[in-house]
Amino acid sequence: MPHHNDPKELAARLIARAEQMIPALAGRAGQAEAEGRIPAETLAEMQAAGFFKVLQPRRYGGYELDPQTFFRIQMALARGCMSTAWVYGVVGVHNWQLALFDERAQKEVWGNDPATLIASTYMPVGKVTPVEGGYRFSGHWKFSSGSELCDWIFLGGLVPPAEPGGAYDYRTFLLPRSDYRIVRNWDVLGLRATGSHDIVVDDVFVPDYRTHRAVDGAMGTSPGLALNDTPLYRLPFAQIFVRAVCTACIGALEGTLDDFIGYADGRVSSNGGSKTAEDGGAQMACANAQVAIDEMRTVLERNFDELLAVARDGGQVQTPRRLHFRYQSSQVAERCAQLANGLLRYAGGNGIYCSNPMVRRFLDLHAARAHYANNLDRFGQNLGGVMMGRANTDFFI
Repeated sequence: MPHHNDPKELAARLIARAEQMIPALAGRAGQAEAEGRIPAETLAEMQAAGFFKVLQPRRYGGYELDPQTFFRIQMALARGCMSTAWVYGVVGVHNWQLALFDERAQKEVWGNDPATLIASTYMPVGKVTPVEGGYRFSGHWKFSSGSELCDWIFLGGLVPPAEPGGAYDYRTFLLPRSDYRIVRNWDVLGLRATGSHDIVVDDVFVPDYRTHRAVDGAMGTSPGLALNDTPLYRLPFAQIFVRAVCTACIGALEGTLDDFIGYADGRVSSNGGSKTAEDGGAQMACANAQVAIDEMRTVLERNFDELLAVARDGGQVQTPRRLHFRYQSSQVAERCAQLANGLLRYAGGNGIYCSNPMVRRFLDLHAARAHYANNLDRFGQNLGGVMMGRANTDFFI
């Protein structure tokens, strides 16, 4: 990789490397799906390429590049295998969040091996009991993508209020592999290779410095900013995270379009003998997908340009704008799934065989719609309500 002093060249090389991996990822997608996890060679190639360093602090060998580069890599990977890109997005973004933690937590994870990876499940289901120096912590979480590939984990929990009637304090708790169990129960219709298993914790101690308050992430007051003070780490955590669980959809739709064009080029309908490439409906499905991909990519880039510009000025993006961005992010999975539907519709009877790679992409996209962050009705209604003077009900922004 080129020297860190030339971030544009470094970013271009990283994205090109991801694009070069597309055929290999597509070739391994069936194996990954059958095994319910990312193949070891894929993870090794991603590590060797430096993909997990994109948002990692320089003090631990990271590149501290912008989120746009991170998400361009994710979209490229998703053209080959959406599950691989999903795991990259979710696990890779943790290297950004760990930079917000107390320095002691960063040293524990990366001090001996900066390539150490962190899994997560942020559902606020942890049972939290404050004790001297930290918390007793227990719980059962679902949906921890790539958990078998990681040595640490971020888990969500609510710290009870110190005073009666006070507000609960949502925090991310950081635990080593020895403090939790993985329950292998990921048997789902799509995103099967993400290995998003359950996590169980039975009454362990988590020191206070291994927690991160959501309010600090939202307001730019995280303890890690004393060390990692570039604009990248002053972005609102929620704005990066919600994009980590929808942006693979854009790349997967691109891959579906690639597959469809290749498939349609030689396909002749058994009903009448017309070529799919000459079918007006198929042509419209291709045009609609391509234009939507361009639009969603453009909005993603624009939103992070705006967020970074405010962070560089030392300001905070206002709530209405954050809600606007949040709703745009939540629309991506639904839009991509419906556009993939449109393509598959014109693939004919042969298009429904599981041997057709479009089917895996179709199922992966529909599985992505189930993530809480991709619930477009909830976030659209909140945005519209705030526009009409109602109180904001979403604080993960």
